Amino acid sequence: MSNININSKPASEYTDKFQDHAFEQYKIYLEMADRISSRRQSANTFFLSINTILVTLAGYAKSATNTDTFFYIITSLAGVLICYIWYRLVLSYKNLNSAKFKVVHAIESDLPYKLFDAEWSAVGRGKNKKLYYPFTELEMKIPWVFASIHALVLIYVIPWSKMFTCVQP
Repeated sequence: MSNININSKPASEYTDKFQDHAFEQYKIYLEMADRISSRRQSANTFFLSINTILVTLAGYAKSATNTDTFFYIITSLAGVLICYIWYRLVLSYKNLNSAKFKVVHAIESDLPYKLFDAEWSAVGRGKNKKLYYPFTELEMKIPWVFASIHALVLIYVIPWSKMFTCVQP
């Protein structure tokens, strides 16, 4: 399936506990993959909260009559930057999960059952959106939705008329 070399030495050069150790490593590796997914969800919750706070602040500030344009510009730029960082983090987690499951598939090639490979095959290896729509695809769009909101606020609050007025002599 892949050209990933997972063996440090052949079973013949290992102790009689090779199978036990191999299976234990496999279980630990799967647990690590699950923990990465949990961290990923925590990161998404964090960034979603930050963006919700920024949008709420902008809405609240709008109701206050003396809010400075500078406040909107700073919060909007911060929001766009935070969204970009969020997007890059989601992309990084996606790549890390892909690599982890390539290793899982390589390990499973030495096990009696290839459960994760069978599951991946059952959903068309991600090629048929009716069978499997990757959560990551949706997850990667959310930062751009918030970035668009921040950009629209930025466009709205910039005093364009003052920037383009010609000074008459």
